[in-house]
Amino acid sequence: MKRDYKRRFIIWMPAVLFFCSVAGMAAAREIDGFADWYGDYVYPMIVGILSRICGVLSVSVVEIGLYLLIIAGIWYIVSHIRQIKKILWTLACCVSVLLFLYVFNCGINYSRTPFSTVAGLEIRESSQEELYSLCSYLTDQVAGAYEELERRENSAAEDGSSGTNWPSLILGEEPLTWKEAWQLGEAGVKAMEKLGEIYPSLSGFYPRPKPVGVSWILSVQQLSGIYSPFTAEANFNRQMTPYNIPHTICHELSHLKGFMREDEANFIGYLACIFADSLEYRYSGYLMGWIYATNALYEENPEAYFELAGRLPDRVNRALTANNRFWDQYEGKIAEAATQANDTYLKMNNQEEGVKSYGRVVDLMLAYYRFSL
Repeated sequence: MKRDYKRRFIIWMPAVLFFCSVAGMAAAREIDGFADWYGDYVYPMIVGILSRICGVLSVSVVEIGLYLLIIAGIWYIVSHIRQIKKILWTLACCVSVLLFLYVFNCGINYSRTPFSTVAGLEIRESSQEELYSLCSYLTDQVAGAYEELERRENSAAEDGSSGTNWPSLILGEEPLTWKEAWQLGEAGVKAMEKLGEIYPSLSGFYPRPKPVGVSWILSVQQLSGIYSPFTAEANFNRQMTPYNIPHTICHELSHLKGFMREDEANFIGYLACIFADSLEYRYSGYLMGWIYATNALYEENPEAYFELAGRLPDRVNRALTANNRFWDQYEGKIAEAATQANDTYLKMNNQEEGVKSYGRVVDLMLAYYRFSL
C-alpha cells in the first residue's frame, strides 16, 4: 500500500508542482499584500539559505548546473530513446520543478510594492530642462571621478606601487580576467550593505557576486548579468567593457532583496555605486547613470547630447566607443531571439513596456535628483 501511494505521488508530482506555481503567481497578483508579505518574511529566508550554500563555491553554481543538466539530458534521452513516455514524463518533472523554484524564488516578487514607493520617490513627467540639468550634473560627476582615478593611477605608476590596479582596469577597454572580476565583487557587497543602512528594505546578507566562467553565453544574449533564482546567485559578464561591471554587480545583487523589475534594479545599482566608498564603483555608477540619462536626452535634443559628450575626458569617450564595439560584434539571430524572449518574459511579469522598461530608470533618477536638491 505504501509503495502504491509513493508511486501515485511520483506520477502526480509534476501536476502538483505546476498547480502550486500557478496558485503562487495568482495569489501574488490578486491578493493585496500577499507579495509584500512573502517578500518581507518568506523570500529572505529562502534566499538567505540558498545564497549561503551556493556561496561556498567561488564558481557560478547555476552555470555548472546548466552544463551538467545539458549533459545529463543528452545521456538520458540517448539511453531511453525508445521510451518516449518516460522521456516526456521526466521532462515534465524537470520543467515543473524549475517553474516551482522560479515562482517562489523570484516570480512572486514582481508583484510587490515598487522600490520607488518604498523610497518615497515621486515619479512624474519631467521637462527637457530638468533632464538636461540631470545630465549636466552627471557629466561633472563622471569627469570628477575619472580625474581622481587617473591621479591615483599616475601616482601609483610614479611610486612603483604594487597596490590595487583597479583604476587602470576600470578605466581600460580590455576585458577583465576571471580573478580580476572576482576581486571586484567584494566591494559590491560592501556598497549594497552601505545602501541598506539608508533603505532598510535593502539591508541584510549579500553573497559575493560571481563572474560567469564562459561569459560568451551572456554576451551573445546581449546580457551584462543575470540573477539565478534557482541558486540565489548574482552572476555577471566579465568580458564586457570594465566600467559596466560594478554597476552590474549591484544591479544583480538588488534582485536578492526581491526587487525584480529591471528599471528599479538599474536604479538601485546606480544608488549603491554613487554612495559606495569605492571610487571605482562611484565612477561606474555615475557613468552608467550618464548613459541612461543622455540616451533619453539624445532623443529630445541631439545637440545638447553632443555638447555634454564633448565635456567628457577623451579616455571616457574611448571606453564608451569600445563598449559599443563589444556589443555590436554579438548582434545577430541569437541576440534578436534572446531580446524577444526577454521582452516576452518582462511583459509576462507585469512590465508592460517589455525591454523598453529599462529606460524607465531615467524617471527614477530624475525623481531622486529632485528629491536630493
